[in-house]
Amino acid sequence: MFFGEIFGPDLFIVIIVVAVLVFGGAAIPKLARNLGSAKSEFEKGLKDAKKAGTAAASDESETKTPEADK
Repeated sequence: MFFGEIFGPDLFIVIIVVAVLVFGGAAIPKLARNLGSAKSEFEKGLKDAKKAGTAAASDESETKTPEADK
């Protein structure tokens, strides 16, 4: 089977109808808004983790020469 045959427009219509029946028409925009804010928070966390990872890697790569006590 091809990907287009499995996930065609008919399946999306069925998913939308079931979502409206389960959650109600008024709750769908609120769910979409919450999903969007969750996605943006997740992307922000990924960006912060990447930034922290690159900062930690650069700190480890810098070699500090200890001063010898004389």
